[in-house]
Amino acid sequence: MSFNTIRVALIGCGRIAGHHCAALTATTDVSLAAVCDLDIEKAEAYGTQFNVPHFTNYHSMLTKEANIDVVAIITPSGMHGEHAMDILDDYNKHVIVEKPTFMRPDQLYKAYDLAEKYGMHIFPVFQNRYNKAVKRVRHALDLDELGSIRLVNVRLRWCRPQRYYDLAAWRGTFSHDGGCLTNQGIHHIDLIRHLCGEVNRVNAIMKTMGVDIEAEDAVTATLEFDSGAIGSLEVTTAARPDDFEASISIVGSTGLAQIGGIAVNELQIFTPSPAECSTNSEDFKGIEGHGAVYGYGHAKMYCDIVTDLNGGASYPVSRSDCLATLKLLDSFYRSDEAGTWIGVADDAQSVRLGRENKAISNLYKTAKP
Repeated sequence: MSFNTIRVALIGCGRIAGHHCAALTATTDVSLAAVCDLDIEKAEAYGTQFNVPHFTNYHSMLTKEANIDVVAIITPSGMHGEHAMDILDDYNKHVIVEKPTFMRPDQLYKAYDLAEKYGMHIFPVFQNRYNKAVKRVRHALDLDELGSIRLVNVRLRWCRPQRYYDLAAWRGTFSHDGGCLTNQGIHHIDLIRHLCGEVNRVNAIMKTMGVDIEAEDAVTATLEFDSGAIGSLEVTTAARPDDFEASISIVGSTGLAQIGGIAVNELQIFTPSPAECSTNSEDFKGIEGHGAVYGYGHAKMYCDIVTDLNGGASYPVSRSDCLATLKLLDSFYRSDEAGTWIGVADDAQSVRLGRENKAISNLYKTAKP
């Protein structure tokens, strides 16, 4: 099935929703059709700003705005599975799902199985893959410019004080958020695989150091790749007083690449061609609102969605690709729980991450009118 202009509706009008709205309005062959949030003030604010209908009930939105093609799910992470299943099963719409896509691999299986049943698509959001620096390093690895990978390091040092977690009941919970690794570090977990290949096993330690929440705000881990390469990971939101860096470095047998900046947006070291660092770096600071964290990738993502739905190249994040990232994410939690090395490909799942919490889920459920 192909479309002319693809109409997208948003569920969830938090901070990143404005970035989606701006990306949609800047992209050809796609338009913003409606927005929805349980908080009428948030929904109305985006509806007014972007001149589209606003709703507090997505069932009402999808009934009244019947020509919607795709629904972007930008709700609390722990609600992604339920909301995706609702929209796929009740309305047969394609869905875009913000990070971390789903909290648990078993949620991914159910959602993708349902999408395949109805011939619908699920589009996971991993916008950092579109960053110039990331694309250049991926190209270099494809061309063997760095040689065989020997060591990989991820370092994310951001600041999320107590007031951030106090903004909503779902923040900082294992059931609906997952702490610094699932909420903030997920893109860098994804880039480990995207750039360096599959991880065989991990050994992780998680702590909660700077805030009063149940989930982690600091993680360190050691990784061993299928290729034999080794790596380390440090992710925290306990840095003070601000966000400092989000970097990934790759030591190869013939060269070194390091991507850094606030959101892996700067090519800082590239030994095959040092002069290319400046041309493959981007300044996100000038993006309106909170875009310095999100970058420019969402607009490019919407271009790929348009291409896919109009019969062109398939969306670059497949079911198996997304699953492998979620299994890697889950393995860090399982390792911390077990206190030892954990195989990433194991079928087991964390007993904490994505566990049921009906009291919190009930705060974000939307009943049919």
